[in-house]
Amino acid sequence: MTKEFASVIARTLDDKQAKDIMILNISSVSSLADYFVIASAESAVQVKALMNNTRERIKELYNRLPVRMENDLKNRWNLLDYGEIVVHIMHKEDREAYALEKFWNNAFSIPESEWKKLSQEFAQYT
Repeated sequence: MTKEFASVIARTLDDKQAKDIMILNISSVSSLADYFVIASAESAVQVKALMNNTRERIKELYNRLPVRMENDLKNRWNLLDYGEIVVHIMHKEDREAYALEKFWNNAFSIPESEWKKLSQEFAQYT
């Protein structure tokens, strides 16, 4: 269920034109969460829009709100924490600078084809 939930979050971001979406299974390397979903945006406005859309779509589909939300004042890196899944939506420049994927390089990456297949029924656009 958690992997599917992460896949639906990734699909929601993909439906709204997020870039470079990645799901990392961090359960074997951290107790923070089971999965990170990381996505890039072209602008601060898009970072904020992606966060708001994802929060509303997950509320609609799962009747769940994030346990915690964080955003910087410039909307360069926003975070939605669903407990077992933490969503990082970052401006592309900040994503390159912080390189979360490299920091969590011991985590297992879920291939795009797999998360798209797992979330197909939740696609807004086919």
